[in-house]
Amino acid sequence: MWITFLVAAFLISISPGAGAVNSMSSGLRHGVRKSMPTILGQQFGYGMQIVLVGAGLGAIVASSNIALSIIKWMGVAYLVWLGIQKWRESPVEATGENPEGISKKQQFWNGAMVNLTNPKATIFLIALFPQFLVAGIPHGPQLATMGATLILVDIMVMIGYALLASQLFRFLTTPWRQRQMNRIFGGLFVTAAVALASFKRS
Repeated sequence: MWITFLVAAFLISISPGAGAVNSMSSGLRHGVRKSMPTILGQQFGYGMQIVLVGAGLGAIVASSNIALSIIKWMGVAYLVWLGIQKWRESPVEATGENPEGISKKQQFWNGAMVNLTNPKATIFLIALFPQFLVAGIPHGPQLATMGATLILVDIMVMIGYALLASQLFRFLTTPWRQRQMNRIFGGLFVTAAVALASFKRS
């Protein structure tokens, strides 16, 4: 059963979404190693979603149209803001340094907000966890195992996305090419915002 869950976790993480776009954007801008605060921030947000659902609060949020709408539109606004920032981002030097002085703390919380304001994760986890819970034994250790699996898999996948994007940097040797790539990622953030705005639970 755990192996089946592991496969599901991998398929979930590898599917394109706001987290993947954010990891690739950070990998392109900072390289893999310096993207770790972004990736870990995303896992903090993901972990909070897992704790929320595990504690039963996710069901309350999911059952409230008002709460779900507030979270959804916060996420939409945040992704649009990220898209605008990326569109306007200036080219970087070939050294990969960060001329705009974005701190590791800022990277961490930017990443965390991407997942914290994603109600689709809450709905998804509520639908996923019950399929793998075994009746008759404590649920706490089972939820902890599934949560740890989701986060560890997502870390590896996001590092892969950041690595893939960082390899593009050597081809972006001119400011013009870098601006075009920034605009592509900016457009992807806005596209993710549109996808989130169109999300309606069944």
